[in-house]
Amino acid sequence: MSSIHLLFTNPISPSTKLHRSVNIRNGGGLTIPSGNGRVTASADVDVRVGPGLLSQKVIEDDKRVMVGTYARAPVVFVSGKGCKLYDAEGREYLDMTSGIAVNALGHGDPDWVQAVTEQAGRLTHVSNLFHTIPQVELAERLIARSFADRVFFTNSGTEANEAAIKFARKFQRFLRPDGKKPPTKFISFSNCFHGRTMGALALTSKEHYRSPFEPVMPGVTFLEYGDAHAATELINSGNIAAVFVEPIQGEGGIYSAKKEFLQSLRTACDDAGSLLVYDEVQCGLGRTGYLWAHEAYGIFPDIMTLAKPLAGGLPIGTVLVTERVAAAIDSGDHGSTFAGGPLVCNAAIAVLDKISKSSFLADVSEKGLYFKQLLTQTLRGNSRVKEVRGLGLIIGIELDVSASTFVDACRHSGLLVLTAGKGNVVRLVPPLVISKQELNLAADIMLKCLPVLDDGN
Repeated sequence: MSSIHLLFTNPISPSTKLHRSVNIRNGGGLTIPSGNGRVTASADVDVRVGPGLLSQKVIEDDKRVMVGTYARAPVVFVSGKGCKLYDAEGREYLDMTSGIAVNALGHGDPDWVQAVTEQAGRLTHVSNLFHTIPQVELAERLIARSFADRVFFTNSGTEANEAAIKFARKFQRFLRPDGKKPPTKFISFSNCFHGRTMGALALTSKEHYRSPFEPVMPGVTFLEYGDAHAATELINSGNIAAVFVEPIQGEGGIYSAKKEFLQSLRTACDDAGSLLVYDEVQCGLGRTGYLWAHEAYGIFPDIMTLAKPLAGGLPIGTVLVTERVAAAIDSGDHGSTFAGGPLVCNAAIAVLDKISKSSFLADVSEKGLYFKQLLTQTLRGNSRVKEVRGLGLIIGIELDVSASTFVDACRHSGLLVLTAGKGNVVRLVPPLVISKQELNLAADIMLKCLPVLDDGN
């Protein structure tokens, strides 16, 4: 056995060249794929590349240059189409994550691409010191298709919740021009997630998210999700500026609110003068088969925050409010340099117009019901699976053990899924355009990966 030295060039980034020594055995020629390039050797080559040469280099460079806030999976993606993603070595993955419920139209949707490229050629950014047409058009569409009368744009979901906090505080002060002390406190719920910035973080229930950064914003009380009695009692104290609640909790484990719970919050807020804020950052915009998750209940908020799927992968957040709330907000009370720029808003128009169609939403509902039933049938024989729950295409599979090994096994088998809850829930939030054939494939892969849950547990 002898050794040869190979030089790999990545065609996606020709300047990236990787060197690798490999062992050869006697025999004929062999073509070796790597990094989407191909190298032909004059002998059989015994190569074990692990995550792939290009991916390995990118992962090593990431560790060298990036702040270590992300526990990334060892995979490097370079392209996507529809519900499929492709890594640097050309391997295909079925994407059931949608970039954490963001890519609702999948990857490379032609209408979205056209909206982005055309707007990029016209106008990308002017700041909020000036008017732009896409911003107004998007706001008009959101108002026409929701409970809201006014819109405020941000760059993300956590920023949308920060704005909602400020709007709630200002609203309560606005109601008391006589100088009487306004209510400034907030209610949030167990298993909730509202963001990573300091105000939104204060509303997020998981203590390990908050404790390294305390003191966070004071005045937040966490109640059990679904405990209408405790919430009503606290709201009636007169000290609550607003109640923040997710109609369906995503990060928290795919828990859905009951109608009676949301109705109790609505009634108590109306009686006490508190605001009801729905966080639909993850569950909104078609994910449940309804345009807005709360439409399944018929109970409407004073404020709603929206973000993830709206611009199809570009950064956007939105705060939708009633006229009553908007009347409390003056020029200069809040702002953002980048929020609601013409490029992002034109992309969002393309996404919203597509998802808003009744036929599209009906298709999401049908596929969601189909997939939930399929998973229940497919997985019910495994003792580790405790429940399959969700609505539309936001589905959780609760396990009695950590889901991390299962997620890894799925990825190695070409399927991308997420965790949620306490790490024991498999979260499935695929592109809303996913086909039943792809849902069947996902279920098959998950079934084949289930045995890993019994290894080491």
